Amino acid sequence: MKKIQLEILGLSSSQSQSGSFALILGEKTGNRRLPIIIGMFEAQSIAIQIEKISPNRPLTHDLFKSFAEHVHVTILEVLISDLKEGVFYSKIICSDGATTFELDARPSDAIAIGLRFGVPIFTVESVLSEAGIILSDLDENADDTDDDDDQDEDDTDKPTPSRPEPREPSGQVSLDELTKMLAQALEKEDYEKAAKIRDELNKRNG
Repeated sequence: MKKIQLEILGLSSSQSQSGSFALILGEKTGNRRLPIIIGMFEAQSIAIQIEKISPNRPLTHDLFKSFAEHVHVTILEVLISDLKEGVFYSKIICSDGATTFELDARPSDAIAIGLRFGVPIFTVESVLSEAGIILSDLDENADDTDDDDDQDEDDTDKPTPSRPEPREPSGQVSLDELTKMLAQALEKEDYEKAAKIRDELNKRNG
C-alpha cells in the first residue's frame, strides 16, 4: 500500500455545516487537496497546537500525549486510511519500542494527536482519488462565494485564528495590557482571541 504524505494547509469555519470547521490537507508532492469537516473542539485543539499556544489546563489530546509518554509509547505516524459513505477513517500508528500497533481514531483526533508528537500525516491513493480536489479546480473557482465545501477551503492558506487582527486599537493598548489580556484569554480558554493578541505582541516585539 503506497502512502501519500499530507500537510495541513488551513482551517476555516464551514459555511455548509453550522458549528463545524473545514480542515484542509494538501498533498505534499502534488496539487490535490483533501477537505475534512471536523467539530469545533477538534478544530480548536488543532488550531492552538498550530499556533503554539499553551492552554492553562491540558486538553484531551494533551492528556493523551502525557499518558502515552508515561507508558513509553510513541506515535510514529497518522494514516487516513479509508473513506466509506462520506466518512473518513484513520489510524494512529504507535510503538512501545518492541512492537508496532494501530489505534482506530477519527481523523480530527488523530491529526490533533499527531501534531503534538510532530509526526507525519499520510493517506492512500484510494482516498485522495475519491475525495481529493485538484488545486487547479480550486483556483478557477477562487472568487466564487458558494456555500459548497470545495469553495470554502480555498480561502484557508493559514489557520483562521491567526488571520484577524485584535479588535482593540493597537495604538491605544500598552504591551503590559496586551500581556494581561493574553493571560485572561487563556484563562477563559478563548484561544482565538489569544492568538490575535499573541500576533499583536509578536508584531510589537519584532
